[in-house]
This record gives sequence, C-alpha cells and structure tokens, in this order.
Amino acid sequence: MTDPVLKDAAGPATRPRMQVNPPVFYISAALILVFALLSALFPKRAGSVFSMLQAGIVRDFGWFYILAVALFLIFVLFLMMSRYGDVKLGPDDSEPEYSYLSWFAMLFSAGMGIGLLFFGVAEPIQHYAQPPVGEGRTIESARQAMVLTFFHWGVHAWAIYIVIGLALAYFAFRRGLPLTLRSSLFPLIGQKIHGPIGHAIDIFAVLGTMFGVATSLGFGVLQVNAGFGHLFGLPVNTTVQVILIAIITGMATLSAGTGLDKGVKRLSELNIILAIALLLFVLAVGSTVFLLQAFVQNVGTYLGAVVSRTFRMYAYEPNAWLGDWTLFYWGWWISWSPFVGMFIARISRGRTIREFVTGVLLVPVLFTFLWMTVFGNTAIALDFSGAAPIVQTVADNMPVALFTMLEQLPFPMIASGLATVLVITFFVTSADSGALVIDMITSGAAPNPPVWQRIFWAVCAGVVAAVLLLAGGLEALQTAALASALPFAVVMLFICYGLLRALQTEVKGTSMDLSIAADAPPDDDGLSWQQRLASITHFYSKAEIAAFMDDTARPALEAVAGQFRETGLTPEVTQTDDRLDLTVQHGDRGAFRYTIRARSFRAPSFAWAETTGPHPDTRHYRTMAHSSEGDQQHDVSGYTREQLINDLVKRYARFRHVRRIT
Repeated sequence: MTDPVLKDAAGPATRPRMQVNPPVFYISAALILVFALLSALFPKRAGSVFSMLQAGIVRDFGWFYILAVALFLIFVLFLMMSRYGDVKLGPDDSEPEYSYLSWFAMLFSAGMGIGLLFFGVAEPIQHYAQPPVGEGRTIESARQAMVLTFFHWGVHAWAIYIVIGLALAYFAFRRGLPLTLRSSLFPLIGQKIHGPIGHAIDIFAVLGTMFGVATSLGFGVLQVNAGFGHLFGLPVNTTVQVILIAIITGMATLSAGTGLDKGVKRLSELNIILAIALLLFVLAVGSTVFLLQAFVQNVGTYLGAVVSRTFRMYAYEPNAWLGDWTLFYWGWWISWSPFVGMFIARISRGRTIREFVTGVLLVPVLFTFLWMTVFGNTAIALDFSGAAPIVQTVADNMPVALFTMLEQLPFPMIASGLATVLVITFFVTSADSGALVIDMITSGAAPNPPVWQRIFWAVCAGVVAAVLLLAGGLEALQTAALASALPFAVVMLFICYGLLRALQTEVKGTSMDLSIAADAPPDDDGLSWQQRLASITHFYSKAEIAAFMDDTARPALEAVAGQFRETGLTPEVTQTDDRLDLTVQHGDRGAFRYTIRARSFRAPSFAWAETTGPHPDTRHYRTMAHSSEGDQQHDVSGYTREQLINDLVKRYARFRHVRRIT
C-alpha cells in the first residue's frame, strides 16, 4: 500500500481533509445510516423485529453471554495473580505518565455515566418489587435487590473493559503496533490484521460502540425529559425527547469541535464534581449511618454470592428476568468496551499488568457500589416505610424515579436541578467521547484526524438514539446493545487467546517483538569496538549530552526528514528540553516515531575520586533512543551523525515491513 498524501498545486504537502481507513469508515457509516433510515421509515415494523431479535438472542445465545463474561473475569484475575502480572505496558524501563492519585481519579471518571443516574434508583427498586425468584417488597427481596444490582455493575463489567484496555495497551505500548483492536490478533493471524479480517474486527467494534453509546444517550434523554417535566412541567413524550436529543447532540458537536483537552476533559472534570456533590448531599441528608452500614453489608453479601450468580441461568425456573437484566447488561458492557477500554489504555502506559487489573477492578467498582447503596437503599427505605410510593413511580415512569426520591429529601428543587444538569453533561461527554473513539478506529488510529469526522460520528450517535426511541423505546435500546455485542463477544475471546500467546513469549524470553519481521536486518549499528568501549566507560556530563542533541542528533533527524519529504511524506521533527522526536504519518498504517531522550543516571562510586571540597555532581547523562516499533531503549551516546541515521533507517525498515507498506 502506498502512503496517502495530499498536495496542493504548488507541490508541498498539506494537511489531509480526510484521514480514514476506507473499508472501515465507509462500511460502518453505511450500515449505521441504513439502520437509522429503515428504523425511522418503518418504526412499527422495526419495533416488532427488535422484539423478535431480543427473544431469539436470549433463548439461543444467553448461555454464551453468561459463559463468555465469566471467562473474561477468570482470565483477568489469572493475569493479575500469575507471573504475567509483572509485565509492563510499555518498555521495561518505562514509567507511568500519571501518579496513582491522578490515575485513580481518571478511572473514577471512566466509571461514571448516565447509567448510574438512570438505574441508581430504578434498578434496586425493580429487583425489590419483582425479584427473579421469591416474593417482592420484603426485607429479603430488599437485601437481594442490592446484591443483584452490585452483580450487574460490579467486577464483571470492568473485567470486560480490562480485556480490551489491556490488549490495546500491551500491543500498542510494548509491541509497537497501532492502537487499534485488530493489533491484538497479531499473534493469531499475523499480517492479515491489515486485511479484510482486521477491517471486520474494527467494524464490529464501531457498531458495538455506536449502539452502546446510543443506548446510553437514549436512557439519558428519557431522564432529561423527566427532569424538565418534574421541574418545569415540560411534556413527557417522544417528540420532546427527539428535540432534546437534537439540542444536546448539538452541544456535543460543539464540544467535539473544541478538541479533547478543552471539550471532553473539562466536561469530565465537571461531571466528577457534580456527581460527588449529589452523592454527598444524599448521603448527608439521608439516613447516613444506615447507608454506611448497608454499604458494608451489601459488599460482603455480594462477595459471598458472586460465584453462584456468575453462572446463574435460571434453567430450572425460566423467566424473562435474565434477558431483561443480566443479558442486557452483559451486552451493554461489551458494546461499550472499545470506548472505555481505549480510554483506560491511553492513561495506563508504564503500569504493570498487575497494577492495571487491580486498579481498574477496585476503584470504579467501589465507587459504583457506594453510589448504588446511597441511592438504591434510600429509595427502598422510603418505599418500605410508606413515605413515598417509589415502586409505583418506577412501574409508571421509570425515569422519574430519581426525582421522586429526591422530593422526599431537603432542598428537592436544588437536588433535582443538579441531577438534571448532571445527566445533560454526561450526555454530552458520552456522545463526544464515543465519537472520538469511533473516529480513532475508523481513521486507522490517526493521531490527529480532522474535527469534522468526530462531529459526523457524534451526530450519528444522536440520530441512532432518536430512531431507537421512535422504534420501540427502552426495549429497542436493550435489543440494540444486546445484538451489537454478540459478534464482538466472539472477537473478545480471540483477543484473550492472542494476548495470552504474546505474554507467554515474555516469560520464555524468546523476544517475540511483533513489530520486527523475521527477515529484518541484523542489529548492527556500525560502531567500532573502540567506540563501544569509550561509550561504556565515559561518563557524559549534562553539557556534553546537550551538545550531542543539538549538534548531532537534531541534524541527523532533520536530514532524514528532508529525504522523507522528497518522497512525498510529511515528517515532523519536534524538540523539547530533553527529547527529540521524528514522526512520519502513514495513513491507516499508523505513524512511525523515532525518539531520542536525554536521561540522567547516578554514577557508580568508583567514578569519582574522594575530595575534600564540595561534593561533586555524581550524576551522569546518556542519550537513549527507541522507536514506535516496540524495541527497548538503547544507548546512542557517542554515535556519529551517520551511525544515528543508520539506526533510524533500520528501524523504519522494520516499520514498513510489518505494516506492509510498499
């Protein structure tokens, strides 16, 4: 495949107006738009089809969802406790980009969503009123309601996210492959990841993410409509909901246009602040001691029941509960996994697998358990005591349940207003973030695709959410999540196997560098033995390394960049205080990057003679180079300009070979 590049009439390369992987982009967009068009033109027919499809999936494939999710949880726990847990998501000497506090805060943000607000009251109340087995509205059903809610929002959901996030982080940061889902199957199908099989995997991921995001947006707009109806008397109907989707999707497109840092980042920070404020408010003005006691007991009961619940199929007492709840959630989490998985992968470079699994399983899950306890147990207590008819409210109009509960607490209008604003900000963040991930998949992991592409996918998410509501409301939303996740669940099982095969080479020490071809040139940097010995024994000062970066490294990278430009490529050389980067974009084949960094080391004691004066600076400095091909950092201190260019070109040749660029 040749390198795509657009040129103006004068000849110099310009920024492409479109950066996509054509098969993935056009097929995904066509399938989504055809679905939206047919559902909008034939809503009644679409509704009946959705009902038949959901019944068929629950009847014929329910066992597969239950078994697959159980295997995902077992797999990630095995990785955490095995010797593979010490493997880093990046080169062996890489360090985490974020402190534990910052990392936990971002995981906390990823664990938040419209679903917590929509189901925080509604789900515990429904399990309390209509348990899958036994009598409702009793102490026992209240106890079991929280266990069932924890089961659906607990470690199983995050195990699904871990499978995708871990595979993306490992193959991208340690093996040097593009940050796309197809890369995780390299150990199984090799170079075929760049062909039709790889395209199909990414298309499944796009469809799953789109319908998962649309499902969340559908739940969100139902609750926004309920909130406005509760606060301002706005009618609650499908027409109003479609208008609200259009307005809030417009806000999401504005967020997409402002970029990641100004859009998603700021909205995510606002979400965290508002969510914690609402949680603390309900905890403080409600039965605080009872809620804390319930939290501890709920967690303990959940841990005691998690194994039996994992494999519970209700085979001997068939009912619709399994499909309406457990299977819907498993499908929803699977369809969301490319989005959340890519987010947690991007913030976890440098962590070990054990750190990754432990942090992702514990932090978001514990916060979610606290949220569900505070809102769910408060609602159950209000209904059980007769203070408010929460059960009847959920039966009549599920999205209003949260606001009915807040009415029973002090300052109800302020709390309801805060909850409505929080749903809106979650809505905008979900649409924008989901569009960002879909754009990354369909652009072949291009680092900076045009903004209009993300806006296009944000609008598509709003359109799909609207047509699903028109075609069947909550049932259509559930069916979309369940059906879109079925093929991707099969892909995820292969991803687990591919990741395990790659990790086995880590322990065996066979150096299975997926980005280096078997016929790559030998590792010969052209240094004489005198140069090697001098480089080993010499302790470079900071000034010497700075001079090397300015006088040797930078000219070498600029020379290579100039040669690239003559072939029609668009290289970019950037420099900071201690780092040089050469980046060359190759469209859907990803980007080649060669990095040189100045690093300081503590010198051994024999390197400095004892002195009676001030203690000398006992640190020495080196220039370490590595490429995007997953190779370990290697010392290039003392290289000549030509030797540095040879090292760069050799690694670029490996890049072109593995990406099949001709």
